[in-house]
Amino acid sequence: MVHVVPADPQAVVAVKKKAQPSRSWVLLDSTGETTVLDVDKYAIMHRVNIHARDLRILDPLLSYPSTILGRDGAIVLNLEHIKAIITSEEVLLRDPSDENVVPVVQELQRRLPLVNAIRQGQDYTGGQNDVEGDEDESPFEFRALEVALESICSFLAARTLELETAAYPALDELTSQISSRNLDRVRKLKSAMTRLTARVQKVRDELEQLLDDDDDMADLYLSRKLAGTSPVSGSGAANWYPASPTIGSKISRASRASIATVRGDENDVEELEMLLEAYFMQIDGTLNKLTTLREYIDDTEDYINIQLDNHRNQLIQLELFLSSGTVCLSVYSLVAAIFGMNIPYTWNDNHGYMFKWVVIVSGIFSAILFVLIMSYARVKSLVGS
Repeated sequence: MVHVVPADPQAVVAVKKKAQPSRSWVLLDSTGETTVLDVDKYAIMHRVNIHARDLRILDPLLSYPSTILGRDGAIVLNLEHIKAIITSEEVLLRDPSDENVVPVVQELQRRLPLVNAIRQGQDYTGGQNDVEGDEDESPFEFRALEVALESICSFLAARTLELETAAYPALDELTSQISSRNLDRVRKLKSAMTRLTARVQKVRDELEQLLDDDDDMADLYLSRKLAGTSPVSGSGAANWYPASPTIGSKISRASRASIATVRGDENDVEELEMLLEAYFMQIDGTLNKLTTLREYIDDTEDYINIQLDNHRNQLIQLELFLSSGTVCLSVYSLVAAIFGMNIPYTWNDNHGYMFKWVVIVSGIFSAILFVLIMSYARVKSLVGS
């Protein structure tokens, strides 16, 4: 008899945790300090307080569409190669050694420390520094989100420009010379354009979905939710809302001139809406470029098909010409063959010139028949066109 011993639940959890491979993350805080973490998903879940299904979205081995999710204390961001978790005080970015992620890390390192530097300059001058009036105010999570959106929009725009640079000359060369090499080259470019269009469309759809739902945008206000769950006095409210550096953003400065996102109306999402609209317009412009390129490719394909149809019609006309000539020669050969057979003809006795006239008449008849066939074919082609 076999006895089944129930497994210890804690031991099973421990085994699962040991079996989980560690992933490389880079941590950037509000001062711009960078720390590389080599931890498993349980440590990340405990640190930012998110569910496993949210962390699964950031798994590079799984194919998830572009997503921006707002949770209680974090923003889960999956935009192409940018897979990050943004809180109100830090940013966790996955796979920092990726060549496409390195510029994002560098941009975050460059922008985030400027907030503290500006704040120190204001404290040093007793609040009379002129920078205070010129700088925008924005929560930490919005500044980190803006870096991610700007990076992904710039990345996709650069890929689109590279594709346009290669596609237009290839299409022009194909119209001038139709060859297997040019056709294969255009085929590869069209496949790359289709894949890039799908990637751009996913990012655009996610931004559009966010802009259409105020509740989803309100979930991204982490500093506001954090301030709403903590006792904040009138003098300390500004500590939840640090000043933002000048980062060349497309967002209007007037929309971020107050601290209403922390102490104001919970349904006020104007600031985030302005931010998302700016990058929505940018990604929509990239998609329009790809659409224009697709139309140019379609026009080129139509032109090539017209050329091929023209060549096909010429081959058909040549085939008809040869067939008509064959039929006429067959008639002429038939007459000559009949008179060439070794059969005695009584009507040909003492009339040697008869064979010559028959051959001449059959030749004229064959020529007339050939002309009639070609004329009929010409008239049919004109009527059809």
